[in-house]
Amino acid sequence: MTVRVAVCQLAPVLGDPGGNLDRALRAVAEAADRGARIVVLPELVTSGYVFADEAEARRAAQPADGPAVTALARAARDRGLVVCFGFPELDEEGRLRNSAVLADPGGVRAIYRKVHLWDREKEIFLAGDAPPPVVETELGRIGLVICYDLEFPEWLRLAALRGAQLVCAPVNWPAEPRPPGERPIEMVRVQASASVNRMFLAIADRTGTERGVEWVSGSLIVGPHGFPLAMADPAAGEQILVADCDLAAADDKRISPRNDVLADRRPHLYGEVAGV
Repeated sequence: MTVRVAVCQLAPVLGDPGGNLDRALRAVAEAADRGARIVVLPELVTSGYVFADEAEARRAAQPADGPAVTALARAARDRGLVVCFGFPELDEEGRLRNSAVLADPGGVRAIYRKVHLWDREKEIFLAGDAPPPVVETELGRIGLVICYDLEFPEWLRLAALRGAQLVCAPVNWPAEPRPPGERPIEMVRVQASASVNRMFLAIADRTGTERGVEWVSGSLIVGPHGFPLAMADPAAGEQILVADCDLAAADDKRISPRNDVLADRRPHLYGEVAGV
C-alpha cells in the first residue's frame, strides 16, 4: 500500500504551550491538505527542549490525557491520519518523561517513553523501560522511537524484528561541528539504519535557535534501501516534507538471491551485544 508520509520541521517556543499546539495543529492540517496520511512532528513539539531545570520542564509537562495530546489525537481522528509527536509527559506517578504519541482515527494507540536519554535530559526525565512499540494501523505497521534512540542499532533492529515497515522518530538534533561539505552524521546514521533493516524511516527534526542551541534542521524520509526520499533544506527553517512510500516494500528483507537481512542473523553469537 502506497501512503504519503509527511515530516513537519517546526520551531517550538519555550513557555508558549498554546502557540506550540497551534503551530503543530496547523502543520498537521497542511500536511493532510497535501495528501499525507502519516504525519510526524518533532520531539517535545508542544513545549520546546532546552529547559533550564526540572521545575521548568514540570511546568510544561502534561498528562497523557492533557490538552495537547487530546487536541492532536482529535486532529488524527478528524482527518483520518496517523500522527506521531513528542511531548513532555507527567506520568501516572507524577514523574517527568520525554514521550511520544502515535494516534490514529481510533485514538491514542501508543505512548512511548524515551529509553536512551541525551545529556541533560538525564537530570530532568526518567528513562522509559519498554521496547519501541510497533502499531498495526490501517496504513501499515508503524514503530516509534525518539531522537537519541536512533543511535542504538539494536533498538531499530528490535523494531524491524517486531515487523515495523516504517519507524517514525520525533527528534531534536543539536548541531555539531563537521568537516566542510559533509552532511550531519545524524542523517547518515538514519540512512544506514534504514538500509540494514530494510524499512522506511521518517524523521521530524526541529529548527531555529533555542537558548543558544542551534539545530541540525535535518528532517528526512528514507526508503528501505537507505536512499533519501525527501530531505529538508536546513536554511529554509520551518517546512513540511512529503514522500510517497510503498510500505509493503519493507516486508522484503532480501538483499541478494541468497541473502536476507533478518534471516541471515546469527543471534546465538551476539550475546555480548545484548549484555548477556
